[in-house]
Amino acid sequence: MTLPHWERGTPGILCVAGPRAIPISTAVRVGDDRLRFALARSRETLVALREDSRAAFCVLGAGVAFTAHGSVVVVREELESAPTVAGLELRVERVQDHLADGRTELLDGARWRWRDESFAAIEDEIVAELTRCGS
Repeated sequence: MTLPHWERGTPGILCVAGPRAIPISTAVRVGDDRLRFALARSRETLVALREDSRAAFCVLGAGVAFTAHGSVVVVREELESAPTVAGLELRVERVQDHLADGRTELLDGARWRWRDESFAAIEDEIVAELTRCGS
């Protein structure tokens, strides 16, 4: 069970109890069994994760399609680069590789961009901080 690599900026979908699903653009792989992401502290999804930490994170990008299952912990209640945002870590217990049987390949994933460039700069800082924080 090793978490695959994916291109930075590939969006994923975080699914938590409720059920709730929310797109995440800040996911960064920080180990074979851990990924980190940022979530606004005002999100109902964060409240749900504090009540039930089980989650799944699905990534569909160029050459990669997987769902990581595990539990989420808050590694930073407030990021220095974005005080309204918390840093979270999915501790992966199981990975479903949706391309493992070799019958299909993913040519591309969702494409998106910030419409306000100031948010793009902040996201770069958030991803850098997520890579460094916690352990």
